[in-house]
Amino acid sequence: MNTSQRSAERESLILRAVWMLVFFFVWQLAELALLVVVATQLIMQAVNGKPNEALLGLGDSLSQYVAQIGRFGTFNTDRKPWPMSDWPKPRPADRETVAPVAPTPAEQEPQP
Repeated sequence: MNTSQRSAERESLILRAVWMLVFFFVWQLAELALLVVVATQLIMQAVNGKPNEALLGLGDSLSQYVAQIGRFGTFNTDRKPWPMSDWPKPRPADRETVAPVAPTPAEQEPQP
């Protein structure tokens, strides 16, 4: 490897380190926003019995965004997160609804 290639790689690494530092601060803000979404969803669930539909999408997008920052910072990808790429699209919620179960006859009998 010649010196010009090493110099270019070093400059590339320095530039990546700068981006990683910028995204470190963005990560902190995104995690704070995610914490607000989590707390709001908890309150909405307690008050209304169901989470806010709009915040489901925002929470998923923020989660993916934080993961993208982590993947870039750990050299798993060279693709820079938003605003250098598209904002992550929210995926459909993966929630199970639990149907009430009728008591069995043994559970309905009074205990002596």
